Amino acid sequence: MKYSPKDPIDSFYLFHDNMLIQFYKYQGAGNDFIILDDRENTLHPRLSPNPEIISLLCNRRFGIGADGLMLLRKDNKLDFQMVYFNSDGYEGSMCGNGGRCMVAFAKELGIIRTQTLFQAVDGPHNASIIQSSDNEMIVSLQMGNVRQITETNNRLFMDTGSPHLVQFIHDIKNIDVNDEGKKLRYSREFGEGGTNVNFAQLTHQQILVRTYERGVEQETLACGTGVTAVAIAAHYKGFLATKTSSEIKAQGGVLRVSFSNPAPQVYEDVFLEGPAVKVFKGEIQLPA
Repeated sequence: MKYSPKDPIDSFYLFHDNMLIQFYKYQGAGNDFIILDDRENTLHPRLSPNPEIISLLCNRRFGIGADGLMLLRKDNKLDFQMVYFNSDGYEGSMCGNGGRCMVAFAKELGIIRTQTLFQAVDGPHNASIIQSSDNEMIVSLQMGNVRQITETNNRLFMDTGSPHLVQFIHDIKNIDVNDEGKKLRYSREFGEGGTNVNFAQLTHQQILVRTYERGVEQETLACGTGVTAVAIAAHYKGFLATKTSSEIKAQGGVLRVSFSNPAPQVYEDVFLEGPAVKVFKGEIQLPA
C-alpha cells in the first residue's frame, strides 16, 4: 500500500504489513545518516518507489531522524554499492560524508579492512580508514575530479559529485543560511535540479563554512561535497597561496580536503578526510 501522508504521524496508522528492520545511525561532522544493510536486495524494491517512507524515517520527530538514508548493496565488481537518498525521500547525487560513513559501516560488517573501492552514483570511489576506535573512525574518501569552475557575481560554481555554489562572506555567524541559501538554491541559472549553497569565511587558521543542502532543504551541520567545493574555491581564488590541503570547519566539526592542481580549473586527487562516528543501532517497523 502506498500513501503520501499530509501529517507524517498518519503513516504509522495507515501503512500495513509492517516489516521489522535493523538500522544503523552514523554521523560525520554532524551530517547524520540512517544506514541499512541491503545485501539481500529486500529493501531497495520497497524504498525506492516510496519516497514518503524514507522521508518518514528521516523525520526528526516521527522517525529516526537524519539528513539522509543510505543502502549498502552488493556490487558485481567492487566491494559494495552505496545508494543514497536525501531526507526528502528521493535518490540524490554523491554525498561525501555519507560515503565516509558508509565505509565505516562496511568495516563494521566485515566487508572491508582498511582499504576499499566501492560504487556510488557518480562512479567508483577509493577510500581508506586511517584510524579506528570503538565507535569512531577517521576515513579518507577520494572524491571526483573537478574540470570546470564558473564564477559569476563573486560566486563560484562547480560539481564535486554534487553541484555546489560557493560564496565567500565576512560575517558567517550572522547570515541567515536557510533564507539566503534557499534563494540561490532555486535560481534559474541552475535549472530544475538547482544547487547546494555554501557560505564561507576565511580566518587566520581555518576556513569556516555553512551549507544549505538541496534535498534536505535547510542548513545541515556539515556537507562533504560542499566542504570539498569550498576548499577548491579558496585555492582557485588564490586565498590558499600554494597550499594543496585545507582544514575546513563546518558547524558540526572539522574536515580536511587535499588535492592536486595540474592545470587551471582542474583539480585531481581530491580527498575528503574526517571522522565517521557510529551513534547507535536499533530496530524499527518499516511501512510496506
